[in-house]
Amino acid sequence: MRALLILCIAGLAAAQSDSWLTYHGDYSGRRHSELSAITPANVAQLKQVWRFQTGQNQAIKASPILKDGVLFLTTPDNIWAIDARTAKELWHYTYPPNNAFHIGHRGAAVYKDTVYLTTPDCHLIALNAKDGKVKWDVIIADSKKGYWSTNAPLIVGNHVLVGVSGDFDNVPGQLKSVDADTGKTQWIFYSTPPPGATEPKSGGATGGQMWTTGTYDPALNLVFVGTGNPTPVLNGKNRPGDNPWTCSIVALNPDTGKLVWGFQASPHDTHDWDANEIPVLVDANFNGQPRKMLMQASRNGFFFVLDRTNGKSLLTKPFAAVNWATGIDAQGRPIPDPAKEPSRDGVLVAPNEAGATNFRPPSFDPVSGLFIVNAQDGYGIYFYKPEDGSYGWAGADYNITGRSFIRAIDYRTGGIAWSHPIGDGAGTAGVLTTKTGITFTGDNSNNLLALRTIDGTTLWHDPVGRMQNAPIMYELDGKQYVLMGAGSSLYAFSLP
Repeated sequence: MRALLILCIAGLAAAQSDSWLTYHGDYSGRRHSELSAITPANVAQLKQVWRFQTGQNQAIKASPILKDGVLFLTTPDNIWAIDARTAKELWHYTYPPNNAFHIGHRGAAVYKDTVYLTTPDCHLIALNAKDGKVKWDVIIADSKKGYWSTNAPLIVGNHVLVGVSGDFDNVPGQLKSVDADTGKTQWIFYSTPPPGATEPKSGGATGGQMWTTGTYDPALNLVFVGTGNPTPVLNGKNRPGDNPWTCSIVALNPDTGKLVWGFQASPHDTHDWDANEIPVLVDANFNGQPRKMLMQASRNGFFFVLDRTNGKSLLTKPFAAVNWATGIDAQGRPIPDPAKEPSRDGVLVAPNEAGATNFRPPSFDPVSGLFIVNAQDGYGIYFYKPEDGSYGWAGADYNITGRSFIRAIDYRTGGIAWSHPIGDGAGTAGVLTTKTGITFTGDNSNNLLALRTIDGTTLWHDPVGRMQNAPIMYELDGKQYVLMGAGSSLYAFSLP
Protein backbone atom coordinates (compact mmCIF):
# COMPACT_ATOMS: atom_id res chain seq x y z
CA MET A 1 0.00 0.00 0.00
CA ARG A 2 2.79 2.44 0.93
CA ALA A 3 4.48 1.90 -2.48
CA LEU A 4 1.19 2.62 -4.25
CA LEU A 5 0.74 5.88 -2.31
CA ILE A 6 4.29 6.98 -3.18
CA LEU A 7 3.63 6.19 -6.86
CA CYS A 8 0.40 8.20 -6.76
CA ILE A 9 2.18 11.21 -5.24
CA ALA A 10 5.06 10.96 -7.72
CA GLY A 11 2.62 10.92 -10.62
CA LEU A 12 1.04 14.18 -9.48
CA ALA A 13 4.28 15.98 -8.62
CA ALA A 14 4.75 16.90 -12.29
CA ALA A 15 2.33 17.27 -15.19
CA GLN A 16 2.01 14.25 -17.48
CA SER A 17 1.44 14.56 -21.21
CA ASP A 18 -1.44 12.07 -21.41
CA SER A 19 -3.16 12.97 -18.13
CA TRP A 20 -4.63 15.84 -16.13
CA LEU A 21 -4.92 14.15 -12.76
CA THR A 22 -6.00 16.97 -10.47
CA TYR A 23 -7.66 20.38 -10.63
CA HIS A 24 -4.34 22.10 -11.44
CA GLY A 25 -2.94 19.27 -13.60
CA ASP A 26 -0.27 18.52 -10.99
CA TYR A 27 0.40 19.37 -7.35
CA SER A 28 2.26 22.64 -8.02
CA GLY A 29 -0.66 24.78 -9.23
CA ARG A 30 1.53 26.21 -12.03
CA ARG A 31 -0.82 25.17 -14.85
CA HIS A 32 2.12 24.95 -17.23
CA SER A 33 2.34 22.37 -20.03
CA GLU A 34 5.62 20.92 -21.31
CA LEU A 35 3.94 19.80 -24.56
CA SER A 36 5.57 21.31 -27.63
CA ALA A 37 3.56 20.50 -30.79
CA ILE A 38 1.57 23.75 -30.65
CA THR A 39 3.90 26.73 -31.12
CA PRO A 40 3.57 30.48 -31.73
CA ALA A 41 4.28 29.75 -35.39
CA ASN A 42 1.40 27.27 -35.88
CA VAL A 43 -1.14 28.13 -33.16
CA ALA A 44 -3.27 30.03 -35.69
CA GLN A 45 -3.95 26.67 -37.39
CA LEU A 46 -5.87 25.29 -34.41
CA LYS A 47 -9.28 23.86 -35.32
CA GLN A 48 -12.15 22.61 -33.21
CA VAL A 49 -12.11 18.80 -33.30
CA TRP A 50 -15.05 18.10 -30.99
CA ARG A 51 -17.60 19.71 -28.69
CA PHE A 52 -19.42 18.15 -25.75
CA GLN A 53 -22.68 19.77 -24.62
CA THR A 54 -23.86 19.14 -21.07
CA GLY A 55 -27.44 20.20 -21.75
CA GLN A 56 -27.44 21.99 -18.39
CA ASN A 57 -28.37 25.57 -17.53
CA GLN A 58 -25.29 25.83 -15.32
CA ALA A 59 -22.09 26.99 -17.00
CA ILE A 60 -18.97 24.85 -16.85
CA LYS A 61 -16.65 26.24 -14.17
CA ALA A 62 -14.72 23.01 -13.70
CA SER A 63 -11.34 21.81 -14.84
CA PRO A 64 -11.85 18.38 -16.45
CA ILE A 65 -9.84 15.50 -15.01
CA LEU A 66 -8.16 13.15 -17.53
CA LYS A 67 -7.06 9.61 -16.70
CA ASP A 68 -6.54 6.64 -19.05
CA GLY A 69 -8.13 8.43 -21.99
CA VAL A 70 -11.30 9.34 -20.06
CA LEU A 71 -12.33 12.88 -19.11
CA PHE A 72 -14.42 13.53 -15.99
CA LEU A 73 -16.41 16.78 -16.22
CA THR A 74 -18.70 18.32 -13.59
CA THR A 75 -21.43 20.88 -13.09
CA PRO A 76 -23.48 21.18 -9.87
CA ASP A 77 -25.09 17.78 -9.11
CA ASN A 78 -23.62 16.20 -12.26
CA ILE A 79 -20.56 14.34 -13.49
CA TRP A 80 -19.88 12.88 -16.95
CA ALA A 81 -17.27 10.39 -18.13
CA ILE A 82 -16.28 11.29 -21.70
CA ASP A 83 -13.95 9.71 -24.24
CA ALA A 84 -11.08 12.22 -24.50
CA ARG A 85 -10.50 11.45 -28.19
CA THR A 86 -14.08 11.64 -29.48
CA ALA A 87 -16.24 13.28 -26.76
CA LYS A 88 -18.48 10.20 -26.67
CA GLU A 89 -20.37 10.04 -23.36
CA LEU A 90 -19.44 6.89 -21.43
CA TRP A 91 -21.67 7.50 -18.41
CA HIS A 92 -23.46 10.31 -16.57
CA TYR A 93 -24.27 10.47 -12.84
CA THR A 94 -26.86 12.91 -11.47
CA TYR A 95 -27.10 13.59 -7.75
CA PRO A 96 -30.65 13.79 -6.33
CA PRO A 97 -32.34 17.25 -6.34
CA ASN A 98 -31.51 19.44 -3.36
CA ASN A 99 -32.16 23.01 -2.20
CA ALA A 100 -28.54 24.00 -1.58
CA PHE A 101 -26.81 26.97 -3.23
CA HIS A 102 -26.02 26.06 -6.87
CA ILE A 103 -23.38 28.70 -7.66
CA GLY A 104 -21.07 26.48 -9.72
CA HIS A 105 -18.66 23.56 -9.48
CA ARG A 106 -14.85 23.34 -9.77
CA GLY A 107 -14.33 19.70 -10.72
CA ALA A 108 -13.75 16.11 -9.63
CA ALA A 109 -10.76 14.12 -8.37
CA VAL A 110 -9.57 10.61 -9.19
CA TYR A 111 -7.72 7.96 -7.17
CA LYS A 112 -7.10 4.40 -8.40
CA ASP A 113 -10.50 3.28 -9.78
CA THR A 114 -12.61 5.89 -7.96
CA VAL A 115 -13.85 9.36 -8.92
CA TYR A 116 -14.88 11.82 -6.21
CA LEU A 117 -17.60 14.46 -6.54
CA THR A 118 -18.70 17.11 -4.05
CA THR A 119 -22.32 18.27 -4.12
CA PRO A 120 -23.99 21.65 -3.42
CA ASP A 121 -25.42 20.29 -0.15
CA CYS A 122 -21.94 19.26 1.05
CA HIS A 123 -21.82 15.55 0.36
CA LEU A 124 -18.77 13.74 -0.98
CA ILE A 125 -19.68 10.96 -3.40
CA ALA A 126 -17.28 8.17 -4.39
CA LEU A 127 -18.09 6.70 -7.82
CA ASN A 128 -16.73 3.75 -9.73
CA ALA A 129 -14.66 5.31 -12.52
CA LYS A 130 -15.72 2.60 -14.99
CA ASP A 131 -19.51 2.91 -14.76
CA GLY A 132 -20.41 5.78 -12.41
CA LYS A 133 -21.96 3.53 -9.75
CA VAL A 134 -21.96 4.97 -6.23
CA LYS A 135 -19.51 3.34 -3.83
CA TRP A 136 -20.23 5.54 -0.81
CA ASP A 137 -21.72 8.89 0.16
CA VAL A 138 -20.58 10.91 3.20
CA ILE A 139 -21.45 14.35 4.57
CA ILE A 140 -18.69 16.98 4.52
CA ALA A 141 -20.59 19.65 6.48
CA ASP A 142 -24.17 20.46 7.50
CA SER A 143 -25.75 22.42 4.64
CA LYS A 144 -28.68 23.35 6.89
CA LYS A 145 -26.28 25.56 8.87
CA GLY A 146 -25.36 27.57 5.77
CA TYR A 147 -22.55 25.57 4.16
CA TRP A 148 -22.44 24.64 0.48
CA SER A 149 -19.75 23.08 -1.71
CA THR A 150 -18.28 23.81 -5.13
CA ASN A 151 -14.92 22.24 -4.30
CA ALA A 152 -12.73 20.04 -6.48
CA PRO A 153 -11.11 17.65 -3.99
CA LEU A 154 -7.33 17.38 -3.62
CA ILE A 155 -5.97 13.87 -3.14
CA VAL A 156 -2.69 13.36 -1.27
CA GLY A 157 -1.92 9.69 -0.70
CA ASN A 158 -5.13 8.21 0.69
CA HIS A 159 -6.36 11.59 1.94
CA VAL A 160 -9.23 13.21 0.06
CA LEU A 161 -9.18 16.89 1.09
CA VAL A 162 -12.47 18.75 0.67
CA GLY A 163 -13.43 22.29 1.62
CA VAL A 164 -16.74 24.14 1.75
CA SER A 165 -18.18 27.62 1.21
CA GLY A 166 -20.57 29.75 3.24
CA ASP A 167 -20.49 33.41 4.22
CA PHE A 168 -24.22 34.15 4.44
CA ASP A 169 -24.13 32.65 7.95
CA ASN A 170 -21.64 32.83 10.81
CA VAL A 171 -20.10 29.37 10.50
CA PRO A 172 -16.47 28.33 11.06
CA GLY A 173 -14.21 27.58 8.11
CA GLN A 174 -13.28 23.95 7.71
CA LEU A 175 -11.21 21.63 5.55
CA LYS A 176 -11.90 17.92 5.96
CA SER A 177 -9.74 14.91 5.13
CA VAL A 178 -11.50 11.60 4.47
CA ASP A 179 -10.10 8.16 3.74
CA ALA A 180 -10.06 7.61 -0.04
CA ASP A 181 -11.22 4.01 0.28
CA THR A 182 -13.83 4.21 3.02
CA GLY A 183 -14.97 7.84 3.30
CA LYS A 184 -14.16 7.82 7.02
CA THR A 185 -13.17 11.22 8.43
CA GLN A 186 -9.45 11.41 9.21
CA TRP A 187 -9.22 15.00 10.50
CA ILE A 188 -10.81 18.46 10.27
CA PHE A 189 -8.84 21.71 10.19
CA TYR A 190 -10.75 24.79 11.34
CA SER A 191 -9.52 28.17 10.12
CA THR A 192 -11.75 29.84 12.73
CA PRO A 193 -12.80 28.22 16.01
CA PRO A 194 -15.48 25.50 15.84
CA PRO A 195 -18.62 25.88 17.97
CA GLY A 196 -17.80 25.70 21.65
CA ALA A 197 -14.09 26.35 21.21
CA THR A 198 -12.35 29.31 22.82
CA GLU A 199 -9.76 31.06 20.67
CA PRO A 200 -9.15 34.67 21.69
CA LYS A 201 -6.88 35.34 18.68
CA SER A 202 -9.83 35.11 16.29
CA GLY A 203 -11.53 38.12 17.88
CA GLY A 204 -14.86 36.36 17.58
CA ALA A 205 -14.65 35.97 13.81
CA THR A 206 -16.17 33.01 12.00
CA GLY A 207 -15.75 32.17 8.30
CA GLY A 208 -12.45 31.59 6.55
CA GLN A 209 -13.91 28.95 4.22
CA MET A 210 -11.57 26.91 2.01
CA TRP A 211 -13.46 26.56 -1.28
CA THR A 212 -10.61 26.38 -3.81
CA THR A 213 -8.35 23.37 -4.33
CA GLY A 214 -4.97 23.68 -2.65
CA THR A 215 -1.49 22.62 -3.73
CA TYR A 216 1.02 20.16 -2.26
CA ASP A 217 4.79 19.81 -1.85
CA PRO A 218 5.74 16.12 -1.52
CA ALA A 219 9.28 16.93 -0.32
CA LEU A 220 8.03 19.09 2.56
CA ASN A 221 4.84 17.02 2.97
CA LEU A 222 2.82 20.23 3.22
CA VAL A 223 -0.55 21.14 1.74
CA PHE A 224 -1.11 24.84 1.02
CA VAL A 225 -4.66 26.22 1.06
CA GLY A 226 -6.12 29.71 0.76
CA THR A 227 -8.84 30.71 3.21
CA GLY A 228 -11.84 32.99 2.75
CA ASN A 229 -13.18 36.15 4.35
CA PRO A 230 -14.29 36.43 7.98
CA THR A 231 -17.93 36.76 9.02
CA PRO A 232 -19.81 38.94 9.70
CA VAL A 233 -18.39 40.13 6.38
CA LEU A 234 -18.65 43.94 6.43
CA ASN A 235 -19.03 44.50 10.17
CA GLY A 236 -15.43 44.52 11.37
CA LYS A 237 -16.24 46.15 14.72
CA ASN A 238 -17.92 42.95 15.86
CA ARG A 239 -14.69 40.93 15.44
CA PRO A 240 -11.69 43.04 16.55
CA GLY A 241 -8.10 42.16 15.70
CA ASP A 242 -6.56 40.48 12.65
CA ASN A 243 -9.02 37.49 12.72
CA PRO A 244 -6.60 34.65 11.91
CA TRP A 245 -6.81 32.44 9.93
CA THR A 246 -9.23 34.22 7.61
CA CYS A 247 -8.02 35.67 4.27
CA SER A 248 -4.82 33.67 4.75
CA ILE A 249 -2.56 31.07 3.20
CA VAL A 250 -2.11 28.12 5.55
CA ALA A 251 0.36 25.23 5.39
CA LEU A 252 -0.98 21.95 6.80
CA ASN A 253 0.44 18.51 7.45
CA PRO A 254 -1.82 16.28 5.30
CA ASP A 255 -1.42 13.30 7.64
CA THR A 256 -2.63 15.13 10.74
CA GLY A 257 -4.34 18.34 9.60
CA LYS A 258 -2.10 20.34 11.95
CA LEU A 259 -1.20 23.92 11.08
CA VAL A 260 2.53 24.28 10.31
CA TRP A 261 2.46 27.98 9.39
CA GLY A 262 0.07 30.69 8.25
CA PHE A 263 0.39 34.00 6.39
CA GLN A 264 -2.45 36.51 6.40
CA ALA A 265 -2.95 38.31 3.08
CA SER A 266 -5.70 40.63 4.42
CA PRO A 267 -5.57 41.21 8.19
CA HIS A 268 -9.04 42.06 9.53
CA ASP A 269 -10.68 41.91 6.09
CA THR A 270 -13.88 43.97 5.74
CA HIS A 271 -14.30 43.78 1.94
CA ASP A 272 -14.92 40.08 1.09
CA TRP A 273 -11.38 39.60 -0.27
CA ASP A 274 -10.97 35.85 0.11
CA ALA A 275 -7.37 34.65 -0.15
CA ASN A 276 -8.66 31.47 -1.82
CA GLU A 277 -6.63 32.21 -4.96
CA ILE A 278 -4.26 29.40 -5.95
CA PRO A 279 -1.04 29.07 -3.90
CA VAL A 280 1.41 28.41 -6.77
CA LEU A 281 4.59 26.48 -5.91
CA VAL A 282 7.83 27.45 -7.69
CA ASP A 283 11.44 26.36 -7.14
CA ALA A 284 13.77 29.04 -8.53
CA ASN A 285 16.30 31.69 -7.58
CA PHE A 286 15.22 34.74 -5.63
CA ASN A 287 17.76 37.50 -5.00
CA GLY A 288 20.48 35.12 -6.14
CA GLN A 289 19.55 32.26 -3.83
CA PRO A 290 17.65 29.04 -4.67
CA ARG A 291 14.29 29.13 -2.93
CA LYS A 292 11.22 26.96 -2.45
CA MET A 293 8.59 29.64 -3.03
CA LEU A 294 4.84 30.02 -2.85
CA MET A 295 3.24 32.74 -4.99
CA GLN A 296 -0.26 34.14 -4.87
CA ALA A 297 -1.99 36.97 -6.72
CA SER A 298 -4.64 37.73 -4.13
CA ARG A 299 -8.14 39.09 -4.48
CA ASN A 300 -7.09 42.12 -2.40
CA GLY A 301 -4.82 43.38 -5.21
CA PHE A 302 -1.43 42.29 -3.82
CA PHE A 303 1.04 39.75 -5.23
CA PHE A 304 2.83 37.73 -2.56
CA VAL A 305 6.00 35.64 -2.74
CA LEU A 306 6.63 33.51 0.37
CA ASP A 307 9.28 31.02 1.43
CA ARG A 308 7.03 27.98 1.57
CA THR A 309 9.24 26.17 4.07
CA ASN A 310 8.29 28.65 6.79
CA GLY A 311 5.73 31.14 5.40
CA LYS A 312 8.08 34.12 5.63
CA SER A 313 7.52 36.97 3.19
CA LEU A 314 9.98 37.53 0.33
CA LEU A 315 7.96 40.08 -1.67
CA THR A 316 4.66 41.98 -1.47
CA LYS A 317 3.65 44.24 -4.36
CA PRO A 318 0.31 45.46 -5.79
CA PHE A 319 -0.58 44.07 -9.23
CA ALA A 320 -3.86 45.97 -9.73
CA ALA A 321 -5.61 49.15 -8.55
CA VAL A 322 -5.32 49.33 -4.73
CA ASN A 323 -6.27 52.18 -2.37
CA TRP A 324 -7.10 50.37 0.89
CA ALA A 325 -3.62 49.93 2.40
CA THR A 326 -1.28 52.50 3.98
CA GLY A 327 1.83 50.36 3.57
CA ILE A 328 3.37 46.92 4.20
CA ASP A 329 4.18 45.68 7.71
CA ALA A 330 7.29 43.83 8.87
CA GLN A 331 5.64 40.47 8.07
CA GLY A 332 4.95 41.46 4.45
CA ARG A 333 1.24 42.04 5.08
CA PRO A 334 -0.68 45.06 3.76
CA ILE A 335 -1.68 47.52 6.51
CA PRO A 336 -5.42 48.34 6.27
CA ASP A 337 -6.38 52.02 6.07
CA PRO A 338 -9.12 52.70 8.67
CA ALA A 339 -10.57 55.32 6.31
CA LYS A 340 -11.48 52.53 3.87
CA GLU A 341 -13.64 50.60 6.32
CA PRO A 342 -17.28 50.21 5.14
CA SER A 343 -19.33 53.13 6.48
CA ARG A 344 -22.95 54.17 6.84
CA ASP A 345 -22.50 56.72 4.03
CA GLY A 346 -20.35 54.46 1.85
CA VAL A 347 -16.65 54.55 1.00
CA LEU A 348 -14.87 54.19 -2.37
CA VAL A 349 -12.46 51.24 -2.35
CA ALA A 350 -10.19 49.48 -4.84
CA PRO A 351 -10.40 46.61 -5.52
CA ASN A 352 -14.16 46.22 -5.67
CA GLU A 353 -15.92 43.18 -4.21
CA ALA A 354 -15.28 41.12 -7.37
CA GLY A 355 -11.60 41.46 -6.54
CA ALA A 356 -8.37 42.25 -8.34
CA THR A 357 -8.59 38.57 -9.27
CA ASN A 358 -10.73 35.73 -8.01
CA PHE A 359 -11.41 32.04 -8.64
CA ARG A 360 -9.86 31.95 -12.15
CA PRO A 361 -6.53 30.07 -11.92
CA PRO A 362 -3.26 31.79 -12.86
CA SER A 363 -0.22 30.17 -14.46
CA PHE A 364 3.53 30.36 -13.94
CA ASP A 365 5.91 30.15 -16.91
CA PRO A 366 9.33 28.90 -15.70
CA VAL A 367 11.09 29.98 -18.90
CA SER A 368 10.28 33.69 -18.60
CA GLY A 369 9.71 33.80 -14.84
CA LEU A 370 6.30 35.38 -15.43
CA PHE A 371 3.30 34.78 -13.19
CA ILE A 372 0.28 35.37 -15.45
CA VAL A 373 -3.12 36.19 -13.99
CA ASN A 374 -6.55 37.47 -15.04
CA ALA A 375 -6.63 40.82 -13.18
CA GLN A 376 -9.10 43.67 -12.72
CA ASP A 377 -8.67 47.36 -11.89
CA GLY A 378 -11.99 47.97 -10.16
CA TYR A 379 -13.63 50.33 -7.67
CA GLY A 380 -16.67 49.79 -5.48
CA ILE A 381 -18.63 51.50 -2.75
CA TYR A 382 -18.86 49.62 0.55
CA PHE A 383 -21.57 50.17 3.15
CA TYR A 384 -21.87 48.92 6.70
CA LYS A 385 -25.51 48.79 7.81
CA PRO A 386 -25.90 48.78 11.60
CA GLU A 387 -29.49 47.60 11.26
CA ASP A 388 -28.19 44.42 9.62
CA GLY A 389 -26.50 43.57 12.91
CA SER A 390 -23.57 41.21 13.21
CA TYR A 391 -24.72 38.29 11.10
CA GLY A 392 -23.78 37.14 7.63
CA TRP A 393 -23.12 39.99 5.21
CA ALA A 394 -23.98 42.86 7.62
CA GLY A 395 -23.93 45.52 4.89
CA ALA A 396 -23.80 45.98 1.14
CA ASP A 397 -21.39 46.80 -1.66
CA TYR A 398 -21.78 48.12 -5.21
CA ASN A 399 -19.25 47.71 -7.99
CA ILE A 400 -19.13 50.99 -9.92
CA THR A 401 -16.28 50.45 -12.38
CA GLY A 402 -13.87 47.80 -13.51
CA ARG A 403 -11.62 46.91 -16.42
CA SER A 404 -9.83 43.60 -16.82
CA PHE A 405 -6.46 42.53 -18.15
CA ILE A 406 -4.31 39.47 -18.54
CA ARG A 407 -1.27 40.59 -16.56
CA ALA A 408 2.23 39.14 -16.46
CA ILE A 409 4.06 39.71 -13.16
CA ASP A 410 7.83 39.27 -12.86
CA TYR A 411 8.07 37.23 -9.65
CA ARG A 412 11.55 38.57 -8.89
CA THR A 413 10.42 42.19 -8.57
CA GLY A 414 6.62 42.19 -8.58
CA GLY A 415 6.76 44.47 -11.62
CA ILE A 416 4.19 44.22 -14.42
CA ALA A 417 5.96 42.90 -17.54
CA TRP A 418 2.90 43.39 -19.76
CA SER A 419 -0.85 43.94 -19.52
CA HIS A 420 -3.27 42.72 -22.21
CA PRO A 421 -6.75 44.36 -22.04
CA ILE A 422 -9.68 41.90 -22.16
CA GLY A 423 -12.70 44.17 -21.57
CA ASP A 424 -14.89 45.85 -19.00
CA GLY A 425 -15.97 44.18 -15.78
CA ALA A 426 -14.34 41.25 -14.03
CA GLY A 427 -12.78 38.57 -16.20
CA THR A 428 -13.62 34.94 -15.54
CA ALA A 429 -11.12 32.93 -17.64
CA GLY A 430 -8.10 31.27 -16.10
CA VAL A 431 -4.67 30.82 -17.67
CA LEU A 432 -2.54 28.01 -19.12
CA THR A 433 1.04 28.52 -20.31
CA THR A 434 3.13 26.22 -22.49
CA LYS A 435 6.80 25.36 -22.93
CA THR A 436 6.71 26.85 -26.42
CA GLY A 437 5.79 30.32 -25.17
CA ILE A 438 2.00 30.46 -25.55
CA THR A 439 -0.49 31.69 -22.96
CA PHE A 440 -4.03 30.33 -23.42
CA THR A 441 -6.86 32.23 -21.72
CA GLY A 442 -10.13 34.03 -22.52
CA ASP A 443 -11.46 37.57 -22.80
CA ASN A 444 -14.73 39.25 -21.83
CA SER A 445 -15.95 39.12 -25.46
CA ASN A 446 -16.22 35.31 -25.26
CA ASN A 447 -13.01 34.55 -27.16
CA LEU A 448 -10.51 31.83 -26.43
CA LEU A 449 -7.14 33.58 -26.74
CA ALA A 450 -3.61 32.49 -27.51
CA LEU A 451 -1.12 35.16 -26.45
CA ARG A 452 2.65 35.25 -26.79
CA THR A 453 3.89 34.67 -23.25
CA ILE A 454 6.88 36.99 -23.42
CA ASP A 455 4.92 40.14 -24.38
CA GLY A 456 1.15 39.41 -24.43
CA THR A 457 0.70 39.81 -28.21
CA THR A 458 -2.40 38.09 -29.62
CA LEU A 459 -1.49 35.10 -31.79
CA TRP A 460 -4.96 33.57 -32.32
CA HIS A 461 -8.52 33.71 -31.03
CA ASP A 462 -11.75 31.77 -31.45
CA PRO A 463 -15.26 32.80 -30.26
CA VAL A 464 -16.35 29.88 -28.07
CA GLY A 465 -18.36 31.62 -25.32
CA ARG A 466 -17.79 32.81 -21.78
CA MET A 467 -14.97 30.87 -20.12
CA GLN A 468 -15.15 30.46 -16.34
CA ASN A 469 -12.09 28.36 -15.71
CA ALA A 470 -8.69 27.71 -17.27
CA PRO A 471 -7.83 25.65 -20.36
CA ILE A 472 -6.10 22.29 -19.94
CA MET A 473 -3.76 20.52 -22.37
CA TYR A 474 -2.95 16.88 -23.05
CA GLU A 475 -1.60 14.53 -25.74
CA LEU A 476 -3.08 11.21 -26.87
CA ASP A 477 -1.86 9.08 -29.80
CA GLY A 478 0.62 11.79 -30.73
CA LYS A 479 -2.14 14.43 -31.00
CA GLN A 480 -2.06 17.48 -28.75
CA TYR A 481 -5.36 18.93 -27.49
CA VAL A 482 -6.32 22.25 -25.92
CA LEU A 483 -9.54 21.91 -23.93
CA MET A 484 -11.77 24.50 -22.26
CA GLY A 485 -15.31 24.92 -21.04
CA ALA A 486 -17.38 27.83 -22.32
CA GLY A 487 -21.02 28.29 -21.44
CA SER A 488 -22.44 24.79 -21.05
CA SER A 489 -20.12 23.18 -23.63
CA LEU A 490 -16.65 21.67 -23.51
CA TYR A 491 -14.48 22.39 -26.58
CA ALA A 492 -11.41 20.56 -27.88
CA PHE A 493 -8.95 22.13 -30.34
CA SER A 494 -6.01 20.56 -32.13
CA LEU A 495 -3.75 21.09 -35.11
CA PRO A 496 -4.85 19.63 -38.47
